[in-house]
Amino acid sequence: MPEIHRTSELDGELVHDWRELIAQDAEGSWFAGPDWVLAWWRTLGAGQDGEIAVWRGPDGRAEAVLPLTATRLRAHRRLPVEVPALTLLGTGPGAADHCGPAVRPHRRADVAVWLAERARRSTLWLPELDAAHTDLLPPGARPVTRSACPRADLTDGPDRLGSRDFRAANRRAHRRLAAAGVSFHWLPPGTATGSDSSGDLLDDLLRLHRLRREAVAGGAGGASSFAADRLPLHRLLLRGAAPGCGPALQIARHRDEVVGVLYGFRWADRFAYYQTGWDPRWAAESLGTALVDAAIRSCAAEGVRTFDFLRGREPYKYRFGAVDRTDTGWLLPRGPGGALLSLKHRLRAAG
Repeated sequence: MPEIHRTSELDGELVHDWRELIAQDAEGSWFAGPDWVLAWWRTLGAGQDGEIAVWRGPDGRAEAVLPLTATRLRAHRRLPVEVPALTLLGTGPGAADHCGPAVRPHRRADVAVWLAERARRSTLWLPELDAAHTDLLPPGARPVTRSACPRADLTDGPDRLGSRDFRAANRRAHRRLAAAGVSFHWLPPGTATGSDSSGDLLDDLLRLHRLRREAVAGGAGGASSFAADRLPLHRLLLRGAAPGCGPALQIARHRDEVVGVLYGFRWADRFAYYQTGWDPRWAAESLGTALVDAAIRSCAAEGVRTFDFLRGREPYKYRFGAVDRTDTGWLLPRGPGGALLSLKHRLRAAG
């Protein structure tokens, strides 16, 4: 049986072991590790009843970590009916992808048996579950959502991504931007504190993200999961970052003004591109594409082999040669509430 922790204040050795489980897994995700999960629990998930199940080996080191929480899910957006469910801690608000536990191969059967027993009386909702974890699902769980998460392979270097014409267009864009006085600066994990001589970079990111969305929507703005209420989570992530692991930013400046920010997470040989914002006044110079290209080159220079664009099928991702990996939302319904949730997803799929 695992030991259960019901606090976000874990001891340093357990946090270290959890990080290693993620880093050493070829499909390990930043969003399944302690930095994201614990910071999320302390901010966006504050007040939630969470539990972190830990399986240890004979040497006392963690061999599997499964973070769960009790939540309530809306049965329908127009009905004030909420259904209690058990879900992964760190999911929901904040838009985490490639979610799941951290598990050594020889512990997978133990985790699967325990999860099936833990969900015996509760509706289980596992959103954005990475494909590597489907063997842990209890009997009766079924897929109800799917998200394409394109990723680019940097093994052969950034100069092999996309078509020859696309690469040439990127080079021209960089030359135009440089001639206009735009420069690019990379802040790797452990150095990206969220502020520099220009001010708060997270505030810049939020401002530029909003400007870009308004420009695309013709001034009407539009719903976004990245808003001011998310900033406490990301400030905490920046403060806790260690060298080589955690939040990093690609910055574009025109003289002293920040005109573009790309923000994401580095772990092991992977980078997850989480959010971006750039000044639409530079659209004609292809600043948005150049910002992504600069981030890819910065990552490649630091040994990153996978540039993960995360969820969404935006065409520009595929111009960089990205290939889809699919996250799936799994539902194991229990009782009348679970039946309502199941019906909601069937109607959505039919519509």
